[in-house]
Amino acid sequence: QVQLVESGGGLVQAGGSLRLSCTASGRTFSSTAMGWFRQAPGKEREFIAAASWTGRVTNYADSVKGRFTISRDNAKNTVYLQMNSLKPEDTAVYYCARAKGPAIGTMPGGDGLDAWGQGTLVTVSS
Repeated sequence: QVQLVESGGGLVQAGGSLRLSCTASGRTFSSTAMGWFRQAPGKEREFIAAASWTGRVTNYADSVKGRFTISRDNAKNTVYLQMNSLKPEDTAVYYCARAKGPAIGTMPGGDGLDAWGQGTLVTVSS
């Protein structure tokens, strides 16, 4: 059973940066796509970013394109989300998720996922 553990959330002022990390247990990390989602208070969970198993193919939500960067270090079983130029509307609980296969596929639609982390809170003050 894989476990995903996020870290790196916190309070930051608008315009600031944070880097989230998600470390996975288990042997299959390097062979599966990974992604980040977020859920703001009173809103549904939404897709943010995904990376294929090699990290060479990425996909971003329009709302974060150009500001957030997803990357992964398969040797460390870790996927990262670098968040720059943060806005108050980025405030949410951020979750990492594992895809069932190596490609991003239907991850942006919230499909094809088989594991979730517990989430880490990001609060952006204005």
